[in-house]
Amino acid sequence: MSSSNYVKDEKVLCFHHEILYDAKIMEVRHQDEKKNGPLEFLVHYKGWKNTWDDWVFEDRLRKINEENRELQTIIRRDAEASLRQRNAKPNKNKRTLSDRGSVRDSEERGSSVPGRGNKRAKGDSELEKEEAFHARPSIRIPMPDNLKAYIVDDWEHVTKNNCVVKLPAENTVRMIFQDYRDEEAPKRSGYRLDVDILDEIIAGMLEYFDVMLDTILLYRIERPQYRILREKFKPLRPKQGPIDVYGAEHLIRLFSLLPELLAQTNMDLRGTQRTRDELAKFALWLSKNSEKYFRTEYIPVEESYADDPEARFPKNATKTKSPKATKASK
Repeated sequence: MSSSNYVKDEKVLCFHHEILYDAKIMEVRHQDEKKNGPLEFLVHYKGWKNTWDDWVFEDRLRKINEENRELQTIIRRDAEASLRQRNAKPNKNKRTLSDRGSVRDSEERGSSVPGRGNKRAKGDSELEKEEAFHARPSIRIPMPDNLKAYIVDDWEHVTKNNCVVKLPAENTVRMIFQDYRDEEAPKRSGYRLDVDILDEIIAGMLEYFDVMLDTILLYRIERPQYRILREKFKPLRPKQGPIDVYGAEHLIRLFSLLPELLAQTNMDLRGTQRTRDELAKFALWLSKNSEKYFRTEYIPVEESYADDPEARFPKNATKTKSPKATKASK
């Protein structure tokens, strides 16, 4: 028989599309008559008519606590900003945050992301594929304001000041995700499925980072630095990768591109909602711990070529790994 964290008459937060609403659980039932399937919850959204009451699965519900209240605020603010941006008149001469936060220039991005090209050169079948691509569920990850500021500052350091991040990072991408797992997993004790989902999300992000770093996340002037490290240490430490060298600055570049990248997957709406929620929670956690993970030193690009990376590459760059996250570095 299925069990749940939630009970009848409990006040909760509930996702409806991309927004978290205050709600109350009116009824609880099993999806099938045999009472061995998943539970469904009839929720009433606070301030809305009863006609909006909805049967939902548990993965759309969230406990009312300080952390989820903050997530609710960020999600709503992000959605309102996105709506204002869509309704605003286009201004071709104004660079937006997303323009400055883009990791590569428009020419590179256009050639590196599938489905982005010159429509005039496409046949009908390719246009149909592109329309299907844009019809897939989107994953807009709410980004706290201080992380947006880090993205802009990073862009200015590299493109304006001709500097690169000094590597290896004190707290690498693998270490950051392991710290997050160490803090988050105990909150899910007793619910193995939630822990499994956490591990799968972390493993996926680690793999995305390793695969996407050179092709999408790096600026041109950063690639020689990357190749020096790769050529020097890949034969010596084949199980290590970019997640053991790069840190928070490059990680949030990935987060700024995730909506575009994840839209190319075959994820269904339910999976899309859960992924967005998990990544939003991580972004909120990273925002709260930003002083620890964004202690970055930028150096002139010429200095990164002159330095001997072997002198600073950590002999043991990894922390304890989660069981599912280890495959991402292979």
